[in-house]
Order: sequence, then structure tokens, then C-alpha cells
Amino acid sequence: MIKSLLKKIYHLLKKILAYLNYFILVHNPFKKYVHPEFNADSLPFIDQVNFSIEKIINNLPPTPNLPYNLEEKLEFFRENGYVVLENILPNENLDKIWSEIEYVTENNEKFNILGLAHRFNDQKETPINLIPKDKIKGIGTRFIDFHDSSLTAKNILAHPNLVPFLQASLSPNITVFQSLIFKYSSQQSIHQDFPWVTTKIPSHLVAAWIPMEDVHIDAGPLFYYPKSHRIPKFDFGRTGIIYKEDQSLFSPDDFSKYLLRTCNKLQLKKEVLLIKKGDVLIWHGALAHGGMPINDPKRTRKSFVVHYSTTDGLSQHRRADFPEKNPDKFNGVTIFSNPLLIHLKDFFK
Repeated sequence: MIKSLLKKIYHLLKKILAYLNYFILVHNPFKKYVHPEFNADSLPFIDQVNFSIEKIINNLPPTPNLPYNLEEKLEFFRENGYVVLENILPNENLDKIWSEIEYVTENNEKFNILGLAHRFNDQKETPINLIPKDKIKGIGTRFIDFHDSSLTAKNILAHPNLVPFLQASLSPNITVFQSLIFKYSSQQSIHQDFPWVTTKIPSHLVAAWIPMEDVHIDAGPLFYYPKSHRIPKFDFGRTGIIYKEDQSLFSPDDFSKYLLRTCNKLQLKKEVLLIKKGDVLIWHGALAHGGMPINDPKRTRKSFVVHYSTTDGLSQHRRADFPEKNPDKFNGVTIFSNPLLIHLKDFFK
């Protein structure tokens, strides 16, 4: 009991100190407070307003036979921080990935692929062979980097209909930071990705959400605030725009409140996304978004989420101690091998 009380006192003092630091930072009469921002010298072309869309496309390899107008989609993405590419992925491949996930779920004792399960192991990444099966099947579970083990997943995240847009959004030299697969809505509070999905260059981040079934309004669909990718960045204190547990002065909850308050102040309207299997949502690393509550627990929202960076922002697998000599390339996308799971690489062929 004393230990618990001391812990509460510690966290209270930490929060008081954080607010004192923030007050001094913002209200210091001798220093004008300026929100930290992405480094202007390393911004992707899409974020450089003086860089034309035409010039971006001309920097890419030829992109014939795309089922959408690349220039129009890029213009919309630049302005709004998100875009939907309709009906660009083959449903049979999505079904194959999900059948692999079901196999892994039913035979989790054979796999040490990492996962997250709600209210298990302090929400830490855990090998799924150590997670009870009922937890794996429950709401809140995520499979982390399943593409390491699945050739079909690799081919989907590097699909020819998807890659040109990613290259135009970031750089011709795309790589994969991580992927997540889950059955139910994340129900996450409002957030931006870049403070958590951290690369050497925070602005080099784009995400793709790939629905593996049509999204129902009661399944906890994704929500987002168009144009929120341009709002002033939140200063976590000590660690700037990047969050580091036990180092940052402000918490994820403080961050969520800031985003909500700022979006409301700027009159940015919340939108809820209902898209179809085969569509892809692309969002900017700084777009404010989250997951709606699940109104019907029987409704699933099977999802494949991929975070992409560049080879400048991410030169090796985030779990590796040194760069890989000959990383795999799928349709021009560099995919580093997870050094901790080499025995499961491309297990599903």
C-alpha cells in the first residue's frame, strides 16, 4: 500500500513539474514561445508548398495504367492530409492474408510473432505463444509486423497500384517501418503517428490503412480531422515533438487533449471513414485520427495498417543493431528482415 501511495505521489509531482515547465516555456516574457516543427530542410516534396505536383510526378519512375488520377489524388492529399484510393487491391489476396492470421491465431503456441493484447502484460509487445488464445481472439489485439512472415502481405503493401502514390508522397526510396493487423476497431483516442512511430526524420512517415472487409458504422470505424496535418506540433517537453516514456514531461492524454482543443479551435471538422474492401486510405504522419467506439461487439473491422518511411529516415530494421547488407525489395519498396524472427521469414509463401 505504501509503495502504491509513493507511486501516486511520484506521478502527481511529475505532472506538477511538467505544467510548471510548460508555463515557464510558454509565458516566459523574455522569450517568445514557438511550437517545434519538422525540419524544413528534410521535408518530403509533398510538404514543400513551392514544389509542384507535376515536378513530383516527373521525379518518379513511369507509372502507367494506374486506376486513379495520380495528380488529382496528390493534390487532395497535400491539401487534406489523407486520400482514399478506391478499389485498387485484389480481394483474394486480402482473404489469403486473413486466412493466414486465423491459422496463426488457432496455432499461436507455434509462433513467437509479436502481438499486443488488451489488459495483458501491461500492454507491452509480447510473443503470441505467450498470450492466452482467448486474449488473442479478443477486442484490442494486434499482430505486429506480420508481413515479416507472409509473402502475400509483402506483395499487398508493395502493390503496383499503391507504390507510385507512396513514392510521390515521400520519396522514390520507400521502406516499411512496421505493420499491424487487427480484427476489431482500435478505439484509440485522437492522436498523430509521428511522435510514436519514430524514424531519424520524423516527417518521413506515411500510413496506409487497408480494410480487409467493408467497414460498418457500428464496428468502430476510423475517424480523422482533414487538414490537421498542418496544425502546430505539440511540445512534449524535453523530448520536443517526439514522445519518450519516462523522459517527456507530458503524457499521451495531454497530447490527445491538445489535438482535440486545437482542431476545435481551428474549426476542423471530424469525419468518419466508411470504405470498402479493396480500397486504401493513405494518411499523412501528422494527420489527427483515431478509432470510434464499437457499438456492436459482434462487428469486426479487419484491418491491415502499414507505416512507411524512406531509406533516409529508416536505414535498417528498427530492431536491428546494424544495416542489412541486401534487404529485400518488392516493387521498389525496401523491406528489412526482422533479425529476431529470421526463422519465420516468409513462413507463409
